[in-house]
Amino acid sequence: MALRREAFLDHVKERGEYGTVEEAERAARVVLALLGAHLVGEVRALLAARLPEEFALILLNPLQSAEPLPPERFVRATAAWIEGATEQTATWDVSAVLSTVADTAGDDLLGQILLQLPAGYDLLFGRPQPT
Repeated sequence: MALRREAFLDHVKERGEYGTVEEAERAARVVLALLGAHLVGEVRALLAARLPEEFALILLNPLQSAEPLPPERFVRATAAWIEGATEQTATWDVSAVLSTVADTAGDDLLGQILLQLPAGYDLLFGRPQPT
């Protein structure tokens, strides 16, 4: 069952220590649009089914990416899409959103997500994997 929009944004707002829900929503929209470009097939559909409808549509209609971005470039891309963001603030944005996504996805689906992403994304999701 999909998480409600308000609950999802409340989690992002709390983790990102944002002053407003609008800031949390802005971060969620950008990060999910970039993440959607990296996920394919059933994994993307399963994750979308667990997100609030508005965010599921963003994940399913992602920004285009010519190649999977390593974590550092993912953060830089996030910074480029958020007005006034720096790499440091974008790291915070990515972490707030992706840790909420990790909780929403659950361990099994998160494992499948991480298999589709370049190495190092486990840290962005707040779930370091043993090496």
